[in-house]
Amino acid sequence: MNLKSYTFLLGTHRNKNVIWVHFTFSIKLKNEFRKRFPSAKWSQTTKQWYLLDFPAVRSVLNIKVDSAYSKLKKQIHPNNKIAFQKFNQQLELKAYSPNTCRMYLSEFAHLLIILNHISVDSLSHKRLKDYFLYCVKTLKMKERKMNGKINAVKFYFEKVMHEPKMFFDIPRPKTPATLPKMLSKAEIKRLFNQVNNEKHLLILKLCYGMGLRVSEIVTIKIHHIDSDRMQVLIAGSKGKKDRYVNLPESILDALRTYYKNYKPKEWLFEGQYKGAYSSRSVQAVFKRAMGKAGIKKQIGIHGLRHSYATHLLESGADLRFIQQLLGHHSIKTTQIYTHVSNRTRSNLKSPLDSL
Repeated sequence: MNLKSYTFLLGTHRNKNVIWVHFTFSIKLKNEFRKRFPSAKWSQTTKQWYLLDFPAVRSVLNIKVDSAYSKLKKQIHPNNKIAFQKFNQQLELKAYSPNTCRMYLSEFAHLLIILNHISVDSLSHKRLKDYFLYCVKTLKMKERKMNGKINAVKFYFEKVMHEPKMFFDIPRPKTPATLPKMLSKAEIKRLFNQVNNEKHLLILKLCYGMGLRVSEIVTIKIHHIDSDRMQVLIAGSKGKKDRYVNLPESILDALRTYYKNYKPKEWLFEGQYKGAYSSRSVQAVFKRAMGKAGIKKQIGIHGLRHSYATHLLESGADLRFIQQLLGHHSIKTTQIYTHVSNRTRSNLKSPLDSL
């Protein structure tokens, strides 16, 4: 398909961002387009083809993807644009993860948008505290949200403006001490039995069988898999750390069959447009399987990782070993699974049973 034969225009259709596709009509061009983009749709009202505006689609069409920074900058008053630009540059120099950068930019932009024409550099310590109290009391922001907001503002004044360290005594709502949500082995079997698509089933099995985050399963590359040592490299994971996890022996034949059938080039799991499979698509696969399996628990795909850790602990695995496999920085994070596991509690009998 020669992209030069087509014109692509950004727009909206039925409240969704789309990419309109224009070309001089011919059966050949239409068939080539439909073959390359099977997800393309025809608008009966506008009489033209369109694609949903996703980053992967833009990448294939060589259309620049608006960054979180550029989107937010448009909403900020000119008086604070330079401050926002410096903030973004310092984040890039620190080489923070994309998720951290997006969160910091969003939280700092929230303050700048509220300030409107008032310069952020003119704010006193008291006015900043008033802003945080407004977020807690009026906007009802929770502790995790407030921590991110305070960290972003502190980053600007301490790392960008090089002011002394700031401390904010803000009353924050107490975070509920929730336990990880997990599935039993029987529920996981039911879940797998409802997935007929070869790729989707392999994704879910590897998420559970290696205890992976959804962001990790979609970024596995072909060369990360070492079938001789039965290990998989999880590269650049949370905290920019690499680690190895064990490749389940039971999955090896299915993995080889999948490779022969799908012939992935770079990423183990490729999306429709040959880039890495999206995290959102994996979450959708999990949600559909949960519905078909009739499992009513309110749990996301991260529950497979929790289930992996809990089932390892119940089988007698050492907590330190589980910590390494999960890539936890602190053993305290891993210890939460001791509150979920029934390995020791199952041997305890209620006093009621001895009456």
